[in-house]
Amino acid sequence: MIKINRNMLLLILLSVMLGAGFTGCKSKKKLAQEQAAIEHAEKMQQARQNLESIIYDEGNMSLEEKEKLLRETKAMGIDDPELLMMLRDAEETLKNERASLEENKKAEDTKEIVLTKEQQLDKYFMEISTAPSIDAANRTINEALGMFASPSAPVLIIISQSGGMTDYDRPTNIKEYLNYLKDQKKNINRIESINLNDNGKIVDVELIKK
Repeated sequence: MIKINRNMLLLILLSVMLGAGFTGCKSKKKLAQEQAAIEHAEKMQQARQNLESIIYDEGNMSLEEKEKLLRETKAMGIDDPELLMMLRDAEETLKNERASLEENKKAEDTKEIVLTKEQQLDKYFMEISTAPSIDAANRTINEALGMFASPSAPVLIIISQSGGMTDYDRPTNIKEYLNYLKDQKKNINRIESINLNDNGKIVDVELIKK
């Protein structure tokens, strides 16, 4: 019979303990790797949902909300090729949406400027036609001409509209028309439309009889 002395027994027990400890370390490492893989998969799934919400949004989120969501999604550290393509699509979608909003805002601003110009010009027309003296009328005429790109800016006066056709009175320019208002002392036409150049100056005016 093999006798096991105290020293041998200690060596055997130490080997078993070390083996068990090594196996335990391997299991913990594997579990940590599996947990990390699960967390990464969940994060990429969330990233996919975020990107789909941005790309296919039907007006449920504002542009600012989508841009914030995009920043949060990019911070997830996307490494999936398909998701990277979706990320580029989302960026392009928001870029186009931002450009469209800026274009609409510019159009609204231009519309507001035109309306303000029309109101101011109409006020000048009334002041010139009702001026108490020639000198007063001339001062107002000079002020009004400052709104135009040129004293010879065309003034078209609509005299009739029928069947999509428009007939105009004899063409004139703004300087002549303002002096006409001064001489006639009556303002019988209203502003139909005006056009501005890039500097905000009026380049032509269309009038129509009141």
